[in-house]
Amino acid sequence: MSDRQRVVRVRSVDLSAASAALWLTATAFLALMALYFVGVEQGAVSLFGGDSHVHEFLHDARHLLGFPCH
Repeated sequence: MSDRQRVVRVRSVDLSAASAALWLTATAFLALMALYFVGVEQGAVSLFGGDSHVHEFLHDARHLLGFPCH
């Protein structure tokens, strides 16, 4: 078979409602986790009991996005 006669098969994209709902749920969960760790993870609502390593690791991102922390 020459290059001109080669058949290329392309898989179709799954656009079902279930697939879209799964991707939307996963994206929303990851976005909310990012928002929590950048904006809320400190003080009384801290999941990591008094440990400030997460706060210090995300400190500059917190200021860049406009979250006050001091």
